[in-house]
Amino acid sequence: MCGIVGVTGNENATDILLDGLQQLEYRGYDSAGIYVNDQQGDGFLVKEKGRIADLRALVGPEVKGSTGIGHTRWATHGVPSVKNAHPHVSADGRFFLVHNGVIGNFSQLRDEYLGDVELKSDTDTEIIVQLIGKFAAEGMDTLAAFRKVLGLVDESSSYAFLLMDKEQPSKLFVAKNKSPLLLGVGDGFNVVCSDATAMLEQTHDFIELMDGEVVVVEPDKILIMDPAGNAVEREPFHIDMDPQAAKKGAYPYYMLKEIDEQPGVMRTLIQEYVNEDGSVKIDQELLDALSKADRLYIVAAGTSYHAGLVGKELFEKLAHIPTEVHVASEFAYNPPLLSEKPFFIFLTQSGETADSRQVLTQVNEWGYPSLTITNVANSTLSREATYTLLLHAGPEIAVASTKAYTAQIALEAILVKAYGEAKNIKAAKDFDVAGELTKVANGMQELVDEKGDIEKIAQDMFATTRNAFYIGRGVDYALAQEAALKLKEVSYVQTEGFASGELKHGTIALIEEGTPVVAIITDPKTAAHTRSNAQEVIARGANVLFISSRDVAAEGDQIILPEVDPLLSPLVSVVPTQLLAYYVSLQRGYDVDKPRNLAKSVTVE
Repeated sequence: MCGIVGVTGNENATDILLDGLQQLEYRGYDSAGIYVNDQQGDGFLVKEKGRIADLRALVGPEVKGSTGIGHTRWATHGVPSVKNAHPHVSADGRFFLVHNGVIGNFSQLRDEYLGDVELKSDTDTEIIVQLIGKFAAEGMDTLAAFRKVLGLVDESSSYAFLLMDKEQPSKLFVAKNKSPLLLGVGDGFNVVCSDATAMLEQTHDFIELMDGEVVVVEPDKILIMDPAGNAVEREPFHIDMDPQAAKKGAYPYYMLKEIDEQPGVMRTLIQEYVNEDGSVKIDQELLDALSKADRLYIVAAGTSYHAGLVGKELFEKLAHIPTEVHVASEFAYNPPLLSEKPFFIFLTQSGETADSRQVLTQVNEWGYPSLTITNVANSTLSREATYTLLLHAGPEIAVASTKAYTAQIALEAILVKAYGEAKNIKAAKDFDVAGELTKVANGMQELVDEKGDIEKIAQDMFATTRNAFYIGRGVDYALAQEAALKLKEVSYVQTEGFASGELKHGTIALIEEGTPVVAIITDPKTAAHTRSNAQEVIARGANVLFISSRDVAAEGDQIILPEVDPLLSPLVSVVPTQLLAYYVSLQRGYDVDKPRNLAKSVTVE
């Protein structure tokens, strides 16, 4: 995930770009850059590895102009470095490009068209700007060259492009596919941004772009063209937000924004907890305490409890430590028989969950060590536990938790890696947590970019239903429980998550003609069994949605998941179920962010 800003027609372009990038830094911060042009023939390109503050420190008073583009990056192709930072420049120095997304066929384009061009970076983005330069040098005008290159990019690619031509310095050339990009309408100037929050200081009027559209932005006009080149008229919408609402940007609901933020959260966790050599940055005192335990007890509520179920699989399969998962409200009044050396892990988004705090109070009275994994620093459970690890997921405003759930699982995986290394356990030592979470982040991005498919499925399968089921085995069963909770939370559809093998032991009696059943299939060991269970409900009239990993997919499966480590599959399989819940709620006219009878931080028992 990366952040893009652009401005034309404003003498304060440099400050606007830097301030906008600062607002977008959550989208990526391993490198950043800007290019501004003063309309007098002088252009200034400044790039730096690191945060926006590092870039700002390099920008001197001479770097000024009225038109410019900027970018803050999280590396996909090529390591974080100045050479891989955006904007990228064509070989003749004429064109400057920033990009958000992934070009699937960049290597083929490089090999076919750019054999005679010396590339300066390791990115897929540079291929695009070099192609534009090549076609322009052959006689095409900028718009024609831009459109030709867009036609060469394969359909699976995602992109938000913002291009400047040094010979037409007042114009911004814009295109998008799957990646977000907005136009902002100012007073005598116009802007471009990945998220409205980046430009709310400049304007509150924005124009949404659609996939496949190409735009030419000038200080006093905006030309939007459809894929065929026809002009499109679209009125701007006004964002009149208080500071709390402004954090939502141009999203209609926090829940959708927070679903989209999940790839970035994965990358933030990598940066916060993993060193460049792949080792994990966890406090040694915490690891020593964990290493002394003979059994782990994960205590949580709701969505966090479901994250704990996945954590149990991670700890037992990779770190070989027996792990139990308990519902906090049950544990508080009916604690199990404990092992001799227990260690307690509390999962909580808010750090204020009353049921979990009651258990922690008991644990402290018993004198056992504890760890709170939370999204809120200095929260009650953080203060009162022996140790704390932060999720670094950013504020989660929607009542239905999404990014906190995936952050909890990811941080559990990181902790498992550190524990296994401390105990010299081969399975954990061999687990490349940074590499696997990077795959997860890319897979999540692929899924959130396909929202339209989920929206249609929601309409087709769930428009009028009053009940539904999720089924799966192993970690898919754990995910089925979270997916069911999400759907019932925001859409009020009575939904249950079941171990698919248990259907025939009673639940199948509830299947009627048209009952929606969602089958989660990611584990090769159990894929055939879950498919067989799905056939049992199909035979009784159920309408089944198959969500399967690419390696176990079958013809007719509606949603295909990117391949990740099977133990981390809930991190990607949850994304379509979150979107499904969102769209079912939206289509029924409910307040997605504020479901009835629920609150974000549960502070009563």
